[in-house]
Formats: sequence, C-alpha cells, structure tokens
Amino acid sequence: MNKKQKDQIPVQRLLVPNYIRYTGNVLSKLSPFVASRFAGQLFLTPFKYKLPEREKNMDELSKQYRAEIPKTSREIVVYEYGESKKKILLVHGWSGRGTQLAKIAETLKAEGYSTISFDAPAHGKAPGRKSMMLDFIDSIQFLDEKYGPFEAVIGHSLGGMATLRAVKEGLNTKKLVIIGTANSITHITREFAQNLKMNRKVADKMKAHFDKKFDIDMDSYSGAISAKEVKIPTLVVHDENDVDVEISSAYDIHEALENSELFITKGLGHRRILGDSKVINKITTFIAV
Repeated sequence: MNKKQKDQIPVQRLLVPNYIRYTGNVLSKLSPFVASRFAGQLFLTPFKYKLPEREKNMDELSKQYRAEIPKTSREIVVYEYGESKKKILLVHGWSGRGTQLAKIAETLKAEGYSTISFDAPAHGKAPGRKSMMLDFIDSIQFLDEKYGPFEAVIGHSLGGMATLRAVKEGLNTKKLVIIGTANSITHITREFAQNLKMNRKVADKMKAHFDKKFDIDMDSYSGAISAKEVKIPTLVVHDENDVDVEISSAYDIHEALENSELFITKGLGHRRILGDSKVINKITTFIAV
C-alpha cells in the first residue's frame, strides 16, 4: 500500500486492530445494546502514536508546558512556537496532537506570526485515557483567556467543529479556518460504528447513550449548527477525497456561515491536506488580508 492509498483510509481502519472490529461485529449481531456500550468506550478513547518526522522540528523548537483546565481539572500540554505578538491558535483533530499542524505553523512563523497549540486531554503528551469534544472546547476557551485575542484560529477535523462551537460561545478572534470538519455528530457516530463492523442501530444507541450521559443533544454541537451563529470571516477547506469526513459537510457548513469562503482540493485526503503548499498558501493569505 502506497502513501496515497494509506492516507485515504479512515483513521479508525488504520489504527483499530482487527480483533476489535471482529468483536464489534459479533456484539452487533448478538446485542445492539452491549455493542453500543462497547463502541461508546472506544469512541471516547483516542489513539496515541509515534511522532512523525514532519512534526519533529516544531516539537523540538517550541516551548512546552502542562496546564490544568480550571473548569474540569484536566491537563493539557501547551506549545508556544515563535515569539511574535501576533498569535494564532491551532487546534488538532481526534487522536492528533499539538504539532499536527506543524507545516502550517512553520509557514506562519516565517510570515511573522507565532502559534499556540496544545495536546487535548488524553492526546499526545497529555495525561488521561478518554476525551471528548467538550474537552477540546474547554481547552480552546482556557487558551483564549491566557493568550487571546488571537489573530485567527485554525482547526482540523474535530478541532474545527470544537472551534466553531467556541466562537459561537464567545471566543474572540478576527478570522477562522476549518479544515476537514464534519457537520453532523450523528454522522460521525455512524461512520465510527461502520468502521467497527457495526450497524446503524448500534450507532444510534451509542449517540442516545451520550445524550443521556452528558445531558445534552450531541447534535447541537454539530458544525453547521454552530456555524449559524459565527459571523467572522471563515475559510472552509476540504478535500473531495476525504473519506473520514464527507465533502458534503464542507458545503453544509459553508452554507450556514454568514461570511465564508470555500476552498476545495482533490487527492489530498483527510491528513495530507495539512502539509500541502497550496492549502497553506491559501490559509496564510486569507489570514493576512
């Protein structure tokens, strides 16, 4: 399998062992209820993996420290990269880390910006085993209070969805960039269940369980729902060949936003898009203008 083919496989298929998918398939047939609880535990458990070569430079040169989120007492690892007073917040996706947007950060640094990023709870170097979108939102709000207001916020995947919600809740930034961001929580749970060889019934039970457990309708955190109340200039970046998040999400979010620009690529998938020179140039130009 070459790099392009590998990039186009959803992260769950890359990282979930076959025996887990086999277990999920069996449980789905025997008991949708038990299967939904099994899937729910996995859904809240991010994968941690070796730091790729392309992120090592940012990891070595950034100032790093642990910080506790007062609201939840959960810890994150904060990355300060560059010395400029013009700061940009970078928000990684699920199973990512604070250096995931390293190529974007390096270009921004060369353009006179500094970046703040973080390992969300249970991600990267941050302690913990489980995490969820609310942890991302709490982290964004904490860093906004400490370093903000930011010139811009750039969020990838779940990080983009969390950023949209944070802006809806009052995050003050001049511009917003979201990359490969999903629209629907329900769609995410169904895709996750499908990758575990489970059916839609299991996915819907899992989503209902989360709604009850956290006493909220998780779909109220969907990208397009939050986007309706986002007024700042927003760049929506998405790839046609993204198999983790369907391209339709980009169009839905773009339509819901009041002031947005849509930038569609082809052949980059869900992760390689973060290092593409044309995408990075588009992002830096959008922020600078």
